[in-house]
Amino acid sequence: MNAQEYIHPEQLLSVLFQSPNATAVYRGADIEIVSANQAMLSFWGKDISIIGMSFKDALPALLGQPFLDILKKIWTSGETYLAKDYPAVIEKGGVVKTFYFDFEYKAVLDQNGKTAFILHTAFEVSERMDARMLVKEKSNSEARLSKDLAALNEEYLATNDQLVSINDKLQTANSELLQFKDKMQELNKTLYESENRFRSLIEHSPVAMASLKGENFQVDVVNDAVLEIWGKDRSVLGLPLHLALPELEDQPFMGILEEVYATGKSFYGQELKASLIVEGERKDRYLNFVYQPIPGTDGNTGTILIVATDVTDQVYSREKVKEINTRLQIALDAGNLGSTEVHLASGKMQSTDQFKRNYGFSAEEDFAYSDLFEAIFPEYRDKVKSLVQEAIKNNGVYKTEYPVKWRDGSLHWIQAHGRPRYDENGNADRMVGMTADITDKKLFEQRKDDFLSIASHELKTPITSLKASLQLLDRMKNKPFSEMHVKLIEQSGKSVEKMVVLVDELLNVRRLSEDQLKLEKTKFNLHNMLSMSCNHIRMEGEHQLILEGDENLEIYADEHRIDQVIINFVNNAVKYAPQSKKIHIKTESSENYVRVSVQDFGEGIDEKILPNLFDRYFRVDHSGKAYTGLGLGLYICSEIIRRHDGQIGAESKIGEGSTFWFTIPV
Repeated sequence: MNAQEYIHPEQLLSVLFQSPNATAVYRGADIEIVSANQAMLSFWGKDISIIGMSFKDALPALLGQPFLDILKKIWTSGETYLAKDYPAVIEKGGVVKTFYFDFEYKAVLDQNGKTAFILHTAFEVSERMDARMLVKEKSNSEARLSKDLAALNEEYLATNDQLVSINDKLQTANSELLQFKDKMQELNKTLYESENRFRSLIEHSPVAMASLKGENFQVDVVNDAVLEIWGKDRSVLGLPLHLALPELEDQPFMGILEEVYATGKSFYGQELKASLIVEGERKDRYLNFVYQPIPGTDGNTGTILIVATDVTDQVYSREKVKEINTRLQIALDAGNLGSTEVHLASGKMQSTDQFKRNYGFSAEEDFAYSDLFEAIFPEYRDKVKSLVQEAIKNNGVYKTEYPVKWRDGSLHWIQAHGRPRYDENGNADRMVGMTADITDKKLFEQRKDDFLSIASHELKTPITSLKASLQLLDRMKNKPFSEMHVKLIEQSGKSVEKMVVLVDELLNVRRLSEDQLKLEKTKFNLHNMLSMSCNHIRMEGEHQLILEGDENLEIYADEHRIDQVIINFVNNAVKYAPQSKKIHIKTESSENYVRVSVQDFGEGIDEKILPNLFDRYFRVDHSGKAYTGLGLGLYICSEIIRRHDGQIGAESKIGEGSTFWFTIPV
């Protein structure tokens, strides 16, 4: 997902605050009002103009009350504050009045554990408090009446002489009883109206709500929203919850309800999965919900109020985004791609570990925009900056390649793509980009170019010589056969042999690259093979090949390929050490392997280049002398020995000669 497609936190809050639940968000030590929905603004008697103001400036009527101090404490401590039936003196329409609320101040922490925001949710419970006070007043009136009746009864039993007086008092009491009866009727009417308002509040609430009565959780009041979540109709009214929703028996909800009923403590569920039977099919739904106990007149829980929100779509969407991000990360990892986002004003970067590694930094190190340009070779910096500016200007994509120098001094090549991101005012404030280390690709291209150059050069020489010889032979074809004919034929043969060797090396490399170099192993006498190998050197008579080792040693290997390695070693000795007239070929055996070495006594090779001798296309430069060849011979030898599960190497000292060796398992 592109960075510009993310919703800013303030935008997300604006969407969420369309809820009818009173909600507000604060931040900062001064308790700045970041957002408040219409329900909260109605509680305060304010309009949207207070957004962005501090709490004390926006709500001066609350300054003499404890709310601001509580908010500041929560900002500092990061704790959550819950309050029930809490009084607040608020001015509405020019009238100052006391209201009662259930509310929560919840600290929302950032990744460092510091408070980033304070979430304020509130429900007005003034009607509930009025009803509770009326019930309390009724109870007190009943107690007073009982006390008065007891006193009257005692006076009646104590003295008959005061009958007239008691009668008067009884009349007075009777009058009071009539008044009390009227008051009781009024209270009952108030309670009835309060209960109806409570039911109406639940039934008409856009938020899913239900009321469960008693310890068997009888479904007392429901609204359409909760029935939709449950997948039920109003036939569940009056049923115990375990009969209304039997599928909940093996889920945690019944146990939670029992604990809330027993302890009188609210329970807040966040994205809990409920498996429900909806239209005959079991469906999983994720819910945010509250189980709120409502105490009866005896102080014990009599009813549990359920307030729920179906967040299934949000959970699935988040999981889908997470899956997409996971797949993206897998793709990035598979391609060794690094990604970053740069804040252009500050130069701060949020980079993946691979992005840092592309520039020679570890995952744990800080990496800034300045570090990136410091790594780029100076002659490429202006070009990259120009491409970035052009992409910002044209809202386009820049793509380029450039070399970078790591802090260890090594050279690497980077392929980079980038695109600008813009703020709400249309100003480019960020740059997102991806990079790949293409050093191996560049080196391969360089080696390929070098190889083509070498191959064309090396093939040109024998072809030119062959062409010249054939032209001379063509001119002499009608003349008597002479010594010149012999020389030209010999010269043509040598040119063809050189081309055959070059082509054979190319074919061997292709087979190696395509993994088609097959071994045909047999058991053979190693000494006999070495005695017959390199006869072309022996026939020339300029060098003496001296064999040393066990003449009866037998090995299991591809005889033709081992012979190819020996010929290459001996040819190199003749080529690079022509003054060494004696070349030693030595075999040694142990319990686990056989070692074969070819030693000359020529100029020797610099120890610094010994590790590179067996690399593809590597050619040794001996004292500025140029030698023919593609630089593939020793590479092919190393692959042949590797496929025999052996090892290959070289030892040399300047002025003392060189020894090339290999080992293969017995």
